[in-house]
Amino acid sequence: MGTAQPAASTRVYIVDDSAPIRARLAEMLGAMEGVRIVGEAASAAGAVAGILRLRPDSVLLDLDLTGRTGIDVMRSVHPAAPEIVFVVLTNHAEPQYRRAAHAAGAAYFLDKSRELDRVREVIAEIAATRHQEMRLQ
Repeated sequence: MGTAQPAASTRVYIVDDSAPIRARLAEMLGAMEGVRIVGEAASAAGAVAGILRLRPDSVLLDLDLTGRTGIDVMRSVHPAAPEIVFVVLTNHAEPQYRRAAHAAGAAYFLDKSRELDRVREVIAEIAATRHQEMRLQ
């Protein structure tokens, strides 16, 4: 059915201050069926504005950003859009960052240096959960 594909698609927003990392993530996810990159940002301010405007299904979020942190982004966005699934992808995998990220609204926390390859798996899981929820509505 032609209308099934858009319903199954999951929209992802990428936030990282490194253009090469954003490009790599976009390439990884762009190859996945049913996944669309709807926006990117390098700064916290740009991320908050873009996420609130576009309302993606999920956000890949680095903690180190220009201006403020990924924690600040989640604190700004999560109360206004709790349905957005935040996936933190950072080089700061220490327990205190993990706790702070989860407290601010992160559903997933990945170590960029060791778990970058898990991004596809996590986004596929989010997409499958979203698709199942839509079928139940």
